[in-house]
Amino acid sequence: MRAAILVIGLVLSFVPALAQAQQAWVQIEAQPTLREGEERARAYSGVFPNVSGFVMTTGWYAIALGPFAPEEAERQLRLLRGERLIPRDSYIALGESFQSQFWPVGVRLGAVPPQGETPPETDAAALPAPEATAIVPNILPDETPAEARRSEALLTREERQQLQEALKWDDFYAGAIDGAFGRGTRASMAAWQASRGYEETGILTTAQRAELIEGYEAERAALGLETVTEEEARIEIPLPLALVEFDRYQPPFVHYREKGGSGFQMILISQKGDEATLSGLYDVMQTLEIVPLEGERGLNRSSFVLTGKNGKIQSHTEVTLKGGVIKGFTLAWRPEDGKRATKVLEAMRAGFRALEGGALDDSLGQPLAEDRAGLLSGLEVRRPALSRSGFWLDGAGLVATTDEVLAGCSRITLGGGPEADLALHDASSGLAVLKPRAALAPRSHARLAERTPRVGSEISVAGFPYEDALDSAVLSFGSFADTRGLGGENELSRLSVATLPGDAGGPVLDTTGAVIGMLLPRRVENGRVLPDDVGLALDAAAIRRALADGGLAEAEPAGLGDAPAPMAAEDLLWLGRDLTVLVSCWD
Repeated sequence: MRAAILVIGLVLSFVPALAQAQQAWVQIEAQPTLREGEERARAYSGVFPNVSGFVMTTGWYAIALGPFAPEEAERQLRLLRGERLIPRDSYIALGESFQSQFWPVGVRLGAVPPQGETPPETDAAALPAPEATAIVPNILPDETPAEARRSEALLTREERQQLQEALKWDDFYAGAIDGAFGRGTRASMAAWQASRGYEETGILTTAQRAELIEGYEAERAALGLETVTEEEARIEIPLPLALVEFDRYQPPFVHYREKGGSGFQMILISQKGDEATLSGLYDVMQTLEIVPLEGERGLNRSSFVLTGKNGKIQSHTEVTLKGGVIKGFTLAWRPEDGKRATKVLEAMRAGFRALEGGALDDSLGQPLAEDRAGLLSGLEVRRPALSRSGFWLDGAGLVATTDEVLAGCSRITLGGGPEADLALHDASSGLAVLKPRAALAPRSHARLAERTPRVGSEISVAGFPYEDALDSAVLSFGSFADTRGLGGENELSRLSVATLPGDAGGPVLDTTGAVIGMLLPRRVENGRVLPDDVGLALDAAAIRRALADGGLAEAEPAGLGDAPAPMAAEDLLWLGRDLTVLVSCWD
């Protein structure tokens, strides 16, 4: 029996020690007398809500904050030291040297309820019925700066980070989300307080923190921001699920359509590729209506960014190439929704992650065989108002074309890319000469013929008969019918060749590859329409005169020496493609 009692006594004496070993304190001071210890504990209690005082085994009186779990005690020590709220020589105490507790008065360290005691039972029926009370709103009281600092000290790391995120969301904070309230965070808190008419203390009260977080969470909830893992594309990204919803797969795109008339659209981009693929995607994305023309553009070896804005739509695209995989996104919105879009875009950019495991499978959805068609399928493609043909006049990119392409244009492009300006317009002949805004380096340029071809000789017209539907020029073969126009015009030549409207402005070549003229549009005059196999060309001599009159350098002449040998058909085809450029007019 004595042995059993001894064992029980040992177990009971171990319970407080075990409870104490699982706790830790931040010891901030030690005083030699009880009076001094109580004075310091009382002073610290005006700042911190969890001040404890203990008699130490050394006879001194310790003032400590806690208790905490050991990990939390370490965090509180770093935090309070960093904000200079406690002495720099404060340290973690596990309580081995603590004996009786002198502060707060009446609290005993490691107190354990007496064994075997149970609270007396109460007859519920004998209790008075509770009185009905009115429900009142939970209004948080105002706090002094000292009280605000005390309540702030109780925040967890996650709660402190959330405050920084909320300040950043409201554009008051631009630093790291680390939970440390340094000068940057304090300044942002003061700026937030000022914006709402509060005293600028730099320390948010409990009510102010609640107001800040409630506003932040309400705005995020209205956008429906939620981190989504798109398994097929292997992309993790926060999405505004209140504004967009999944539509379909169309490799390399994952489409999200607008939800509830929000006006927002989104595309995730995921495909395997290299630098050439990235460059091709960069060019293709700029032809889409979802990427307006006005905006910043930037392409490098491993990424590109496209921004665009017009009166109807605004968008932002970011794409990165890494490890043979291309991934990114496009967000588009109405210009009047710019504030919401900025918040969404910040969240998407901050949370975007390209996951390992490949890219979007080409077998998903209904991809088309032709690469360009597959990229554009399901998207509204920006199309020029009109496209015609032109040809290079020199090695810097000067272009001759028909003035038909000038009507109502806000801008003109060459080959679907570089923009050009009007350098010369001869309205009487219908000739327009364009100069690119940046110097180009065409593979070949025209040699204007000095000789008039023999009537009946073979000729070819290089052009884009289907406008921007094809990437390369097409040659149409025919014959030189007359040295004058139908009305006897000396500067015109008549051709026997079948062409389409898109061919207008293209070069007319003889069998040696010299340019003998420029194909003119088929115009309807006084109700008369030319037969399909009859065409008119502005001859090389007229082009040369117009260039000279306009102060432009003359294109390289074909020469008056011995007539060069005719070119093989396949060589003529390649020359025609190299000479000819698509000229597009955009609204």
